[in-house]
Amino acid sequence: MNTMENSKSGEITNLQREVDEWISRVGVRYFNELTNMAILSEEVGEVARIMARRFGEQSEKQSDKAKDLGEELADVMFVVLCLANQTGTDLEGAWRNKMEERTERDAERHRTNPRLK
Repeated sequence: MNTMENSKSGEITNLQREVDEWISRVGVRYFNELTNMAILSEEVGEVARIMARRFGEQSEKQSDKAKDLGEELADVMFVVLCLANQTGTDLEGAWRNKMEERTERDAERHRTNPRLK
């Protein structure tokens, strides 16, 4: 796994390790980054299909009713974790940084937005 091995071990880091171990044990090797990007687009499309039909204005086909949104979101997470591993991205650290940035940036913004009242 290419992620930073010395980073604090949190839930996301553990998920990255779990995916890396699974790839080694079952998946043989990672697909290349561009292939995984295409797979990610495909998985996000499956989530979008469920959302549009179940929560949006499109009618849901009988064949789509059995699809599990959680499983499709998990597929998206799996591929994101693969891409993070392949590119040496520490998602744990990136997540912490991004949440701090959002908290600072949006501290008052959403509270004062009249459209959210």
